[in-house]
Amino acid sequence: MHADAAPKPRLSLARIIQMNLGFLGLQFSFGLQQANMGPIYSYLGADEATMPLLWLAGPITGLIIQPIVGALSDRTVTRIGRRTPYFLIGAVLCSVALFAMPYSPALWVAASLLWLLDAANNITMEPYRAYVGDRLDPAQRPVGFLTQSAFTGLAQTLAYLAPALFVWFGMNPDAVDANGIPDVTRLAFAIGAVLSLSTILWSVWRVPELPLTTAEVAQMRERPMSAATAWRDFADAIRDMPQPMRRLGVAMFCQWFAMFCYWQYAVLSLARALHGSGAAAAVRDATLVNGHLGGFYNAVAFVVALGLMPLTRRLGAGPVHAACMTAAGAAMLALPMIGNEAWCYLPMLGIGIGWASLMGTPYIMLADCIPAQRTGIYMGIFNMFIVIPMLVQSVTVPLLYRPLLGGDPRNVIMLGGVMLLLAAVATLRVGRAPQPVIAPSLS
Repeated sequence: MHADAAPKPRLSLARIIQMNLGFLGLQFSFGLQQANMGPIYSYLGADEATMPLLWLAGPITGLIIQPIVGALSDRTVTRIGRRTPYFLIGAVLCSVALFAMPYSPALWVAASLLWLLDAANNITMEPYRAYVGDRLDPAQRPVGFLTQSAFTGLAQTLAYLAPALFVWFGMNPDAVDANGIPDVTRLAFAIGAVLSLSTILWSVWRVPELPLTTAEVAQMRERPMSAATAWRDFADAIRDMPQPMRRLGVAMFCQWFAMFCYWQYAVLSLARALHGSGAAAAVRDATLVNGHLGGFYNAVAFVVALGLMPLTRRLGAGPVHAACMTAAGAAMLALPMIGNEAWCYLPMLGIGIGWASLMGTPYIMLADCIPAQRTGIYMGIFNMFIVIPMLVQSVTVPLLYRPLLGGDPRNVIMLGGVMLLLAAVATLRVGRAPQPVIAPSLS
């Protein structure tokens, strides 16, 4: 385990929550994508088999942008910090894309806006992860990253439930525009645009970055920030990558391949399981059901993330994460076989447990094995372990959909379940990373 250059001031739990509030807006945006992009593409005439190709924006922009932004943020020197400029640029672009998305008049417009939205989220994401690593001492990092996981669960609960809540308040679920996109979807995206910017502004205002020391600034300026410097830093980081981080790569591949299967095909799978049809009316109903289920599993994730804090401290992050992936894999194998909405909530417990761990526990293992001065670039490289499986999934599933998966979206969900079980096995092979000593108090 690396040693930090200097002790970090301990933060109260209230301040850790405030510094992670921006994750609420960021993950509300991701939740809107997960719950609504498949239906939006379907309304605009996308073919089921080739739909994964329309999701390539996320993995490709992440693969290109996050390592570069991570490397640049390690060397950025401004009055407001080295990570903060990236938060703000990404939040503004994200808000613009969210406002525009549900007004897409054609498939190519929606796909283009998804590229902008994912680019904006990627500009924000890994500098935000690095900011937590910068701001907290090793003893408080589990609390910091699992607080992000809890906010992920809360934000995505709200994002998934938003259309159903609007219907509950009296909006007509069948009221659509000329392109078939429901009014409740447009309102949810508008709220997401406001949250994306406002929550990040609050976090950077209430818990600003720690000022760089004179020695740190001098070290950065010895090699000025440039594309060439960023590339050399990237190559050096790949060469020097810690062994635990390399071993995490296999587990990350399996689990993120699985989650992309789920997000792309959950609504279509539910339409088949509950209605035996992929028609527009069945998809609209399944979208609302998926909102209920997604809200539930994200609420489970919010609660479970809090419980994971003492568990990872006691048992180690690796075993806990493997158990969570096993629960999620079993849930995905069961879900497509259920034809009653009420029973669908049972597997959502397993998916919620897996999602809570997935969004926090691997980052605890990572932060404890990477050098503090290279946190940004290693967080960016670690994101490659997320986007590469998404890219592979988006390219391979269209090839497998009809010949091997029978043209049935339920089989894609079951494939995701198998991949999560493989992720559990791969996580156990990583071994138990050294854990910092956790002090009993957060204040």
